[in-house]
Amino acid sequence: MIEDLSPEDSFRLQVLLAQNLRAVRIEESEVSPVLHALTDKGEASIPLSPNCRLDKYLRLIRELLSGHALGSPGGYPVFLSRWTRHGQMEGLNLGRLLLTGEPEAVVAVVHSPGLTDELARDAWWAMPSSENARLMLSREKVAKGAMGPILADYLVEHLPFLQDEHLDIMDTVVVLLNSGVLTEATREAIWRRGKRSNTHYVAFLEVAGWDSPQALPLPLPARTDLMVGDGSAALARALEAQGQTFLAAAEEILERPETQEVVNRTLNALGRYFAFGSPQAQSESRMNVCQALAPHLEAAARLARMSEEQVTPIFARSSAIGSLMRRKIEPVVNGVLADIRLLRGEM
Repeated sequence: MIEDLSPEDSFRLQVLLAQNLRAVRIEESEVSPVLHALTDKGEASIPLSPNCRLDKYLRLIRELLSGHALGSPGGYPVFLSRWTRHGQMEGLNLGRLLLTGEPEAVVAVVHSPGLTDELARDAWWAMPSSENARLMLSREKVAKGAMGPILADYLVEHLPFLQDEHLDIMDTVVVLLNSGVLTEATREAIWRRGKRSNTHYVAFLEVAGWDSPQALPLPLPARTDLMVGDGSAALARALEAQGQTFLAAAEEILERPETQEVVNRTLNALGRYFAFGSPQAQSESRMNVCQALAPHLEAAARLARMSEEQVTPIFARSSAIGSLMRRKIEPVVNGVLADIRLLRGEM
């Protein structure tokens, strides 16, 4: 018998540990705690029968599991999770961590650069959550593996429940777009959510300015009333269908941003998207463009210089969000909106 555990649990755990386990999780219910195990033959469950306070009993069980999996009888060494978050887990059998029944151990596996598609499957079984799904889907091996579509479907399904968690919305949509798993119909559906919550647009604007840019869904018509010729690349991009779509989304965001992170990331996305060529090339292009285009050229050039630095002095003195934040950043944002509206032909 395993000391201090109830006789029935002691026997069942000995039988369970004799099998080839892949992962363990524990339901910490005060009424009916259960230990679940994933084995090569399927799932197994052991209803637990505590003979002392539940937290103490579960600690004893996790010490047993850790001793069996890692040779660490004192329980899961929590410092391993700190190592993993800093990418220092090389040489450790990550699969063994999933046998400890410790949520922190699952987090350690999810953060590890050594995560594989198979490990992701077992970690997902052990602890399915939005954060774990984002982290795992951000790994190329996982995104291109069998778990890619599974994790993406989960994140898409749970995206509406994030509601006012604006940072999570942006991070989730970035991971989804970068995964390469989404169908065009799903990309369009997420894009349309921007009409109800403009934070959804931010990630699209970010990936549109990457080295390997992604096209924005449902593009607006290009502007054909202005002819740039050999002038500014930034202005030419603004007048294209993708540029007009980008500007329209950025305008919707900056008219009513909800958090400082939304503002920062939108301004950074604007700068990256329109930053074309060296300052010298931009200066030369201004000399080659007819005078009628000069205001549009200057507007495109200002957008190309945009970044979060424009609002850093404001945010350094205030943690405001919502309407109060919007009032504080009006001196910056109003100028940006004026440039956007000029390039969209709205003024």
